[in-house]
Amino acid sequence: MRAILPFLLMLGACSDSSDVLQDLPNSSIAGAPREDMPETRLEAKIRRPVTIGEDGPRLDPCGAMGQAVRVGARGLAIRAAPFAEAQEVARLAEGGRAYVCTRSLDQKWLGVVVEDTTRDCGLSEPAERKQSYEGPCLSGWVSSASMRLIGR
Repeated sequence: MRAILPFLLMLGACSDSSDVLQDLPNSSIAGAPREDMPETRLEAKIRRPVTIGEDGPRLDPCGAMGQAVRVGARGLAIRAAPFAEAQEVARLAEGGRAYVCTRSLDQKWLGVVVEDTTRDCGLSEPAERKQSYEGPCLSGWVSSASMRLIGR
């Protein structure tokens, strides 16, 4: 048995690793064929919905209200997923308000629903369960460093 192990290790070292590399999926989206995947996450247009109802069925679906601060003339980018390379879906102007519904595990991103004074965003009643926001208002992810929590 001990004599076979070195032989198998040598045999494995002789294989052509470039064939294996081509068969591996793109690491950003496992399971997809390599040739179908773009080279960057920005091109991939990954989307992660904002989750509401994380505080349970007795509390508001979004736990706080936030206001964009120190974002400059261009405003705060609202992204489709919680990372800097994600597709930008809109911008929130200085002082703009949004419901803060969730946050990323690393606390760097907030999942928000942008306040719309012309319509009801569907966030006035508690959510029965934790779920993706599917209401009529714009939702996405913003940098937590640029949002000041102002209450609910």
